[in-house]
Amino acid sequence: MNKTILITGASSGFGEVAARFFLDKGWKVIATMRRPEASRLGGETEHLRVLPLDVTSEASIAALVEAAGPVDVLVNNAGIGIVGAFEAMPISAVRQVFETNTFGVMALTQALLPQMRERRSGTIVNVTSAVTIGAFPLAAVYTASKQAIQGFSGSLAIELAHFGIGVKLVEPGYAPTTSFGANAILPYTELLPGEYAEVARPVFEHFANPALTTREADVAETIWAAIHDTSGKLRFPAGADAVALAVTA
Repeated sequence: MNKTILITGASSGFGEVAARFFLDKGWKVIATMRRPEASRLGGETEHLRVLPLDVTSEASIAALVEAAGPVDVLVNNAGIGIVGAFEAMPISAVRQVFETNTFGVMALTQALLPQMRERRSGTIVNVTSAVTIGAFPLAAVYTASKQAIQGFSGSLAIELAHFGIGVKLVEPGYAPTTSFGANAILPYTELLPGEYAEVARPVFEHFANPALTTREADVAETIWAAIHDTSGKLRFPAGADAVALAVTA
């Protein structure tokens, strides 16, 4: 029987490519996004459903869970970014990042857990970031929102093992089109006072190196590996740069 995977943030980037990857593997895919009409996955088929979801809305989550039906694997991929000096960050923006990256993940996970517990099976994959492996300046808020999910996942993995539910972390490296800078909720230029120019210069030079780029396919393949892991491993770096960072961390 084909398994069903629910992937959040599937309108582009890691989520879209992961959805295509699992469709190619013959899985049934529920691809969620804020605006399903903007989906680039094509029309719905026997194996693909595209459903609306705002992970910051309890009503939206409840409607999704009812519409989705049984889910074997949940991939919490939806996220937003913010880059800049913490000193310049509006606290309202900090809260917005946590609402999506942290509380949204927790809320959707909690909503789908009862059905997995009743079946005593299922896997939850939380997509975080390589910033949780090594510290990067100008990413304090984004890192904090993802580090919270690292700790959440580690504890949850032990808590849910009794019910046959697996919890995994996928930690993507830097992908220019999808990473924390590309999907930032505020332009980084607004969050970099002149006093931080010397801090920012080496950071941007570092990320300009094409050798550091993680491909979306790397993340899809790592999600696949995490789901099929039977060793009990929790953390799965994705992309050559993330893997290299994990080795030296």
